[in-house]
This record gives sequence, structure tokens and C-alpha cells, in this order.
Amino acid sequence: MKNIFLRRILLVLPAAMLLLACSGKKSKPASYEFTNIKRGTLERTVSSSGTINPVATVKVLPQMSGKVEKVFADYNDTVRRGDILAELNTDVLRLKRDQQRASVGKARANYELQLINYRSQEVLAEKELISEYELKTSKTTLDGQAADLAVAEANLKEIETEINQYAYITSPINGIVLDRNVNVGDTVVDSSSNNSSSIFTLAENLREMQIEATVGELDITSINKGQQVRFTLESLSGRRFSGVVETIRMVPVVSSGVVSYTVIINVENHDGSLLPGMTCAVDFIVERGENILFVPNAALRYQPSNLSADQISEMVFNAGLVGMNDEQRQAAIEARAQSTAQADQSRQNANQNANSGITGLMMGQQSNVRMPGTGGGRQRQNTQGQQQGAGQRRDSTAVVMRNLWYIGEDGKLEVMRVRTGISDGSSTEIFSRNEELEDRQVILREKI
Repeated sequence: MKNIFLRRILLVLPAAMLLLACSGKKSKPASYEFTNIKRGTLERTVSSSGTINPVATVKVLPQMSGKVEKVFADYNDTVRRGDILAELNTDVLRLKRDQQRASVGKARANYELQLINYRSQEVLAEKELISEYELKTSKTTLDGQAADLAVAEANLKEIETEINQYAYITSPINGIVLDRNVNVGDTVVDSSSNNSSSIFTLAENLREMQIEATVGELDITSINKGQQVRFTLESLSGRRFSGVVETIRMVPVVSSGVVSYTVIINVENHDGSLLPGMTCAVDFIVERGENILFVPNAALRYQPSNLSADQISEMVFNAGLVGMNDEQRQAAIEARAQSTAQADQSRQNANQNANSGITGLMMGQQSNVRMPGTGGGRQRQNTQGQQQGAGQRRDSTAVVMRNLWYIGEDGKLEVMRVRTGISDGSSTEIFSRNEELEDRQVILREKI
């Protein structure tokens, strides 16, 4: 076992010496690609997609069954309330009306005959020539005849209503015909049947449309009623349209495990360029800044490759002291010195533990010291992650400071600390109380 550990150490030592030799070489000066800090408008948006539909649509169903005799409305026709859209054939209904009229006449004759009979029975009853039972029987027969007459008249009125009203399918609103599902000769079924279907679809107004947009659960908290919206259409490239959030439907839509919500957006369509069913790309404007300073995000992410981590930390710390008063600067220096001392002590303890572990391995002894990267390292990493997460929750509204690197007047690399604001994903707003930033040239990236 001892020979195996010795061989492994002997194999690792030359590689380590080679790395140290390479790190000792001076790196070639880097060349940079620069960008300027600009002033303008920046927006933070939430992107989505949606479908354009009329604000209100009405489906017209027939109120009676029959064969379509005439069709008066077609696609895109403008109609007013009460206009006839289609007419059903009424030949059979007219025959039924004649038959029912005869039934009404017969029922009325029977009723009138029974009425005369009842009045005669009343006279005889006054003279006590018939019994009370016979009089009541005559009255019951009269009431039955009256009911038969009422039923016959109601059936006749129903048939006449079908002929004069239901046979003419009319528009219930002022609007435009979006869809027509009927032709001359088709047979339609009244709306009370399960087999009935709409024969016309009308839109109340195409000058006011709405977008039904789908927003994921992570972004829905950024959406609120009255929020400004911008959207574009593939069919009308180059044009931008605007709208306003009308409502957020609270019923979630779950598809493939993804939760989303439907947001209704009101838009104007005065020129008629927006058609029902069009798909659009929607941007909800969450934040908007005008006349602000911003810089590409790549400049905020840049770190010099020819400087060590300690050098970068030192320069960033010194840049952070700019603008502080003497008391603040002294407190920051003392806090950093204390933090550095604690880090050095922790590093020294870790090195001693590692050396004792290697010695134990070389001597063939088992050691309880865990090497970096083993379970103990993972435990420290998890703890650190928990602390970091807690810090992020505590400082969710804290000011975020970032670094911008630039070339000073003496030609040397320098850094300044800036506070960040709105970001649109490619550029970020920046602030600085100590320096004039507009048109300032900063490093974007290093040239390869």
C-alpha cells in the first residue's frame, strides 16, 4: 500500500511543478474591444404570445327546424339588429295552420253549443226541474269545451309565430358576419335539440379587439390591470401596436406540467388591419426608463484575464472607496482586514489538515481528516449555498453594485463601481454619484 501511494505522489509532483513553471511566465498583454455608455430609453418586459379575437361574438341558432329557403347574409356583411339573415321554408307550416284553424272553429262551435245548453240548464234548475248534479255536469262540460278552445287557439298562435317570426332568422345585434354555416337547401334543427349548431357567427364590433395572451406562472406576478402592452404581427412586420391589460383570468391552465394564466388585452383596430384569429408576439412593459444611462451586459460581466483574483479584488475594493468620507473609508478598510485575516486563518487550518492527511496516507495510517472534494467539502458547500440563499432573500431589494473596467489616462487598466437598475436582457441601466458616465468608453470583452 505504501508503494502505491508513493507512486501516485511521484506522478503528481512533475505535473504540479510544470503548472507552477507555466504560471510564473508573464502573460501577453490583452487587447480589448470597447463600448460606450449611452443615454436613452430602456424597458424591462415580459414576453408572451397570444391570439386576436373580437371583444364579443354571438352565435345565431335557429328557433325552429326546417329547410333553408333563402340566405340573405354572407361573410363580412355588416348587419343591423333585426335584419333577416336567412329564411326557412313554411309550406308545411301553412298547411298545419289551415288545419289548426279548422280545429279552432270546431272547438269554438262545441263551446258555443255547450254554452247554450248550460244556460238552458240554469233556467230549469231555477224552476227545480233538474237536479243540482245535472247542472254541475253541464258546467263541467262547458269548462272542458272552453279549455279545448283555448288549446286550439294556442296551437294556432304557435304555428303563426313560427311562420311569421321563427321562419325568419334575424340578427340579434349590430355587427359583422364572421362565419356562415348554412346554404340554401340545408336542413337546420331548432336550438332546443342536442344536434343543433350555430348557422351564423356575428361580431359586435371589429374596431375594438382583444388579445388572449398566455403568461407563465413565473411572470404573472409582473402583470397587472391597466399595464401598457406592445405587440407585433408576422403578417405586418415593421409595425408595432399597443394595448392595455384588461383582466387576468385567475383560472390556471396546466399543459404538460406547465402552469400558465390567460391575460386579456384590449386593443384598438380603427384601420381594420387586425383580423380575428391572428397570432401576435406580446411584450408587457414592466418597467420603463427614459433618458437614462445604460451599458451592454457583457461589459458588466467582464473580468480581466491577465489579473489574479487577489489583484481584481484589491482594485475593486479601492474603486469602492471612491466617494466615501474618511469615517466610511476607515470602517471599510478595517472590515476588509478582519475578513482577510479570518480567510487566511481558515486557509491555514485547511492546509494543515490536508498535510496531516497526506502524511497519514504515506505512513499507511487511516485518518479521519477529509480531503477537499470529499463529503466534508460538500457539506461546507451546501452550508455556504444555504447562507447565500438566505442573504439573497434578505437583500432582495438591496442595491446591486457591478464593475466596469476601462483604460485610464495613464494607459493602465482601471475599474469603477456602478449601481445597476432596469435591464432588458441585453443592456442594463447604471448609476454613479461620483463620475460622469455618459459616452464613457469601457471594456466590452477581450479580443482573441
